[in-house]
Amino acid sequence: MSYQLYPPFTIGVDLGGTNTAFAIVDSVGHIVAKDSIPTVTPTVSEWVDHLATAISQLITENRLEGKIEGIGIGAPCANAITGCIEAATDLPWPSPIPLANMMEARLNLKTVITNDANAAAIGEMTYGAAAGMKNFIVLTLGTGVGSGIVCDGHLLSGTRGFAGELGHVTFPFASDRPCACGRKGCLQTVASAKGIRATTIRFLAEMDDPSELRDIPEETRTPKDVQDAAMRGDRIAQRIYHFTGRCLGKAAAEFAAMTDPEAIILFGGVSKAGNLLLEPMREAFAEASLHLYRDRVRFLTSALSDADAAILGAASLPVRL
Repeated sequence: MSYQLYPPFTIGVDLGGTNTAFAIVDSVGHIVAKDSIPTVTPTVSEWVDHLATAISQLITENRLEGKIEGIGIGAPCANAITGCIEAATDLPWPSPIPLANMMEARLNLKTVITNDANAAAIGEMTYGAAAGMKNFIVLTLGTGVGSGIVCDGHLLSGTRGFAGELGHVTFPFASDRPCACGRKGCLQTVASAKGIRATTIRFLAEMDDPSELRDIPEETRTPKDVQDAAMRGDRIAQRIYHFTGRCLGKAAAEFAAMTDPEAIILFGGVSKAGNLLLEPMREAFAEASLHLYRDRVRFLTSALSDADAAILGAASLPVRL
């Protein structure tokens, strides 16, 4: 390793709907070692067992036994006060899940949890694209859509840590799309990986244009397939991302009126489409936003690779709290 490490060390965990990434992190944000496991298991107990085993192995491999201060976990619908996951629609197990207690029982390490998007916002503010900013929004575009809001330098958390569930703000452009939360029209029915799959099915049915996406079975077609096709000039794939980006821009126009952010930062697998999303997002924002915010909000993608923002934010929790 080419840089010096600074104790204390913590574990940061990013619990996603498909994969769970985790890492050992030092006090200045260096990732010592990182790994991941699949999230989907028959029961939450099996997943916690797998995670605890994998974390123990990573600690041993890096000779850090007895030097880990605690574990921080970013998870969907995580109640930072109780340490439980409550009513998470994008996880494969029923809620509530007493996650902090389950991890502490297996590893005997202090465990703190928070909403996954809040963890990403903390990571971006400390180490990433939002360094030095006091007012910004992180939108996490993955299996669902989450958000972390920082206003006047403080993370907006609310009574239970659920403030700013922007993925479940409803919009007319999605009014015919049912959400896993039980409502219709939520932003995540359009801007998540699931949303892009749904848009792809619809556009392929409604348009006659030739497309390489037609050759990919629906059950295996991913947003990455759509992104790659768009980059190669596939017209339907490009329209899918143009539609998704414009929806995000219209949503961002409403979000800007809530907190007057300096920037809105896209994070997560879907955000890797970059300008395929950002250009139509900026365009729609300029059309839809109140004049007070027009040309005053930057649209950025995460400056941290993969799940690092959420991991780094989560890793800071045991020493912050």
